[in-house]
Amino acid sequence: MMISLDHIDCRILAELQKDSSQSQRALSDKVGLSQNACWRRLKVLETKGAIRGYTVLLNRDAVGAGLVVFVMIRTRHHSAQWLEKFRKHVAALDDVVDFYRIGGEYDYLLKIVTRDMASYDACYRRLIAGIELETVTSFFAMEAMEEQRPVPLQPTAPRR
Repeated sequence: MMISLDHIDCRILAELQKDSSQSQRALSDKVGLSQNACWRRLKVLETKGAIRGYTVLLNRDAVGAGLVVFVMIRTRHHSAQWLEKFRKHVAALDDVVDFYRIGGEYDYLLKIVTRDMASYDACYRRLIAGIELETVTSFFAMEAMEEQRPVPLQPTAPRR
């Protein structure tokens, strides 16, 4: 469900996407609100579900997770029961960082981040074990041109 955002909400969310670890004082200064007003708005955004959590962006190479693989999957199965089984199966694979059901020639897209080709092969073997898939096609990222870009925001409510 989409929530109503005004221009200040958008500024708060944009600043948090840049750096969610910044202090309440720094955030309130950047968006032009008092600390209390900024904190209240932040709590409303959290309560309404605009903010799902706070996280840290890692340097994959520095932590030994430099291989990124996009996996396209096609299946013959489209029942709700099979989808739930598949969802649980993929969720158990720690190397899968993003997982989408998509439209088009393929049915699912997975983003796998792992150490190296041997680690990817182990993940691939776990992926195909115990579940019937028609086609599994892998694309290996050579370079991240842009990654973890902020979600673009536009106000959906009149200014307060």
